[in-house]
Amino acid sequence: MPSYDLLIRGGTVVTPHGMRQSDIGVSAGAIVALDSDVQGGARETIDAAGLRIFPGVIDSHVHFNEPGRADWEGIATGSAAVAAGGGSMFFDMPLNSHPPTLDASSFQLKRAAAEAASRVDFALWGGLTPGNLVRMTELAECGVIGFKAFLCNSGIDDFARADDHTLREGMKRAAALNRLVAVHAETEETTALCRGQSVRDYLNSRPIAAELDAIRRALEIAGETRCALHVVHVSSADGVRLVAEAQRRGVDATCETCPHYLVLTDEDMKRLGAPAKCAPPLRSRAERDLLRKSFFEGAIFTVGSDHSPAPPGMKTASNFFDVWGGISSAQHLLPLMLTLGVAPPALAAVLSKNVAARFGLPLNKGGIAAGCDADLALVDLDAEFEVKPEDLFYRHRQTPYLGRRLRGVVKRTLLRGQTVFHNGKILGAPMGRLIKPGLPC
Repeated sequence: MPSYDLLIRGGTVVTPHGMRQSDIGVSAGAIVALDSDVQGGARETIDAAGLRIFPGVIDSHVHFNEPGRADWEGIATGSAAVAAGGGSMFFDMPLNSHPPTLDASSFQLKRAAAEAASRVDFALWGGLTPGNLVRMTELAECGVIGFKAFLCNSGIDDFARADDHTLREGMKRAAALNRLVAVHAETEETTALCRGQSVRDYLNSRPIAAELDAIRRALEIAGETRCALHVVHVSSADGVRLVAEAQRRGVDATCETCPHYLVLTDEDMKRLGAPAKCAPPLRSRAERDLLRKSFFEGAIFTVGSDHSPAPPGMKTASNFFDVWGGISSAQHLLPLMLTLGVAPPALAAVLSKNVAARFGLPLNKGGIAAGCDADLALVDLDAEFEVKPEDLFYRHRQTPYLGRRLRGVVKRTLLRGQTVFHNGKILGAPMGRLIKPGLPC
């Protein structure tokens, strides 16, 4: 009779293909048995009756700002929030760290910080800027998950925007290195003209046209260079459509959106102010609903939180243009999508399986199957909760979702079979590992 390190009994396993009741046997951190009635004993048994078991959420878009700006968030608090939301892995963006992740030295600084503090596994983005093109090879050798470029001013002095020449040369190099390029798609020509004081002035200063122009430019260069392109935080259905049209022409392109573009509107930004400021900005209710339609039609490949916090002092200014933009939501990525009415199998795809596939993660990440790491989120779909400041694991307890009721309570999160979050508490010591694309863990 087999003996396991862990048996999870009676839960309903969620995969992109559907849901079925199944026991899960785990040994040495990996799933080794998956059946309706797994036989044998275990050192630990979890009763998951009544719970859905999702693959651990992989949040491919967070800004934890360490090293250098850990007072904005930091890996300890940021990764705890990810774990509390059912997450087993995050991809940290190359800014707003100081130094930003632009070469091997800065990569190793961030890796050391994450290995010391992360509650979950992690991957690291490298930057694509005019000054670091010659560093892209060393970043790939370090194991970056991909390269991030801004097509407009990033707001960070030491992370310069990529003009057309930089983007073209960077995409050529990324293609040769078998790495994807992600772009923040807004045109500098439009956003550089930002003027005003009010929330409405800010909304008007970053129109959908600026996003569409930048997406077209990135898609054209990606097609020329045969580089894989991922357009992050798409805020409009027309942006999604441009990516889909390019796919039909043979361009290797996908897009991501974020919960705030599917849930919130420009009226929420006017009502809530600084906690709801982001770039691209929130759109009208009509535009939001068109984006939702695109999502439910399956045109959006991944969803990330774009968790981008800042200290309260940076979120307060009489001129709304001077408020630091960024929405804190890594802890509620899964519940926000469940509340939106997304079916669990679809979430297993856009929050886990698709992320692993698009970024070339090792085959043991992103799914629930024999041989996969036991990275799991046990969720009570029938339970609701109110988002309260005291329940947030962020360094700064701000989010535009305060007071909102959400569906889907994460009861437990496991990383390689070890419980890292249970019933509102983070457990154990940091155990996150760097995950590199295409390599065994």
